[in-house]
Amino acid sequence: MADLVETTDPDGVDFGWVMQVTFVVTIIVGAPIVAVLSVPVELPTWGARVSFAIRVGAPIWFLTAVSVFSYAKYRHDTEDDEQEVSTQPE
Repeated sequence: MADLVETTDPDGVDFGWVMQVTFVVTIIVGAPIVAVLSVPVELPTWGARVSFAIRVGAPIWFLTAVSVFSYAKYRHDTEDDEQEVSTQPE
């Protein structure tokens, strides 16, 4: 097995994890939403299709990114609180 090329020990929120999860969730959840929303809209050209996908997909991506970051921040803060409680002398 090959050695790991790089490892990280982030201090704070792991932004790499946030970006990866945002990408995956946006594709899994956002792409079907854009497809469903495009059904009633007439999109005669590829330019119209691309423009529609960007106009609808960008807010979905933004909301997904903010949600994933908020979750990561919450988890990080919760872990910090648990570590502080466990390291306090009795």
